[in-house]
Amino acid sequence: MRKIYLSIFFMLAFLLTDAQGKLSDDQLKVQQALTGLFQAIADKDTVKIKQYCTADIMLLENGEVWNLDTLVQKVFKSKAKDFKRVNTLGFIDTRVNRDLAWVTYNNQAEIIKNEQHVTFVKWLETTILIKVDNQWKVRVLHSTLLKP
Repeated sequence: MRKIYLSIFFMLAFLLTDAQGKLSDDQLKVQQALTGLFQAIADKDTVKIKQYCTADIMLLENGEVWNLDTLVQKVFKSKAKDFKRVNTLGFIDTRVNRDLAWVTYNNQAEIIKNEQHVTFVKWLETTILIKVDNQWKVRVLHSTLLKP
């Protein structure tokens, strides 16, 4: 089941990038880094979360300032074993200037419990990434929760 959601997630992310027109290789890699980060969050995979982030990442989440430790704590905060989160990113704008990139996108998380849809949570987000050893990493992520 997880593989099906993952396939749908990446297909939607790829299709939504078409709204921006033809993307450069770096723009695609930036978007792949973001989709990878959110998949790592959904999978509760600390190793991969850290691979997609700089050590000094700053997350601005609903008026709070988080660091990498805070992100990991929030990801593992007591959630039922049957809890699943499926993210869909709708890219609005992706810009790259050498080793710096910034992306604006809509993020929608579908929350699933007991194999049934429970709710959608939506954010408007902007992320700044830097290229470290030829890999794009999230340095700043600013998230605005959207009202249902």
